[in-house]
Amino acid sequence: MINKKPKIIFAGTPDFAVPTLNAIFKSDYQISLVLTQPDRKSGRGMILKSSPVKQKAKELNIPIFQPERLNNDEAFQKIIDVNADILIVVAYGQILPEKILKIPKNGCINIHASLLPRWRGAAPIHRAIISGDHETGICIMSMELGLDTGPIIAQERTPILKSDTTKELSSRLAFLGSEMLIKVLTYPQNINMIKQSEEGVTYAKKINKIEARIDWSLSADRVECLVRGLSNFPGAWTMHNGVRLKLLDAELVEKNGPIGTIIDESGVVACGSNAIRILSIQRPGKAEQDWKSFTRGYEINHADTLS
Repeated sequence: MINKKPKIIFAGTPDFAVPTLNAIFKSDYQISLVLTQPDRKSGRGMILKSSPVKQKAKELNIPIFQPERLNNDEAFQKIIDVNADILIVVAYGQILPEKILKIPKNGCINIHASLLPRWRGAAPIHRAIISGDHETGICIMSMELGLDTGPIIAQERTPILKSDTTKELSSRLAFLGSEMLIKVLTYPQNINMIKQSEEGVTYAKKINKIEARIDWSLSADRVECLVRGLSNFPGAWTMHNGVRLKLLDAELVEKNGPIGTIIDESGVVACGSNAIRILSIQRPGKAEQDWKSFTRGYEINHADTLS
């Protein structure tokens, strides 16, 4: 049973984890240590950048630990020394070794952005949108050695809107997860853990840039879902005259034509069935633009083919 005001270790890295860290802090729980991924070089200038969670932890004056790996003596001892009651994980980016899972007095819990057992793994929000799911949600689970296999502590559902991108849905789910966690910490007496079903298990593997390439022979529905699902990262992409173009937003259009061909000057591209209209697009080294602005500075014409 979780104490009313437990001593907490928080493990998280991206923007998705920040609302939960902030909610715990504002609720006067003692966050003794924040685990987050090491600073990484990113962007065109390859500038060393801190994770969003590190930035928030520094703002809140919480001690930070950034191990490359957790399966070493230094990390093990660091976590033991905190003498934490509970370890809370939100998109940390590393699998916790079994000996780490056993350290906190009341175990480790994870906020996962799917309706488990659907979409276990690294990219549940992306996969839900790409697959055309109509709903998703948040599961708070007790962690065990398996990948997102632990018993469910709390679960809430939310619809996936037809206009949702990964960024928009991620933001909603992040705040939902933070609210749910505070309820779990505040009312531990209401916890009733439920074992996950063995039916309906799917895995949300990491997105790779190859699968982000648009196959124009697919239906417009599937292409539009791919664009929305990858709009934040890495971006669904296609080729035009040797130039790689990212499509960041699109809408469905009931038109048909030769597959992969621009069939309307407003940016309508024919798919295997029906078409999409490109609403937002980006070429290498340039900012995201709407279709009209894009065509002012880049030569692309009606009847050109994308591949």
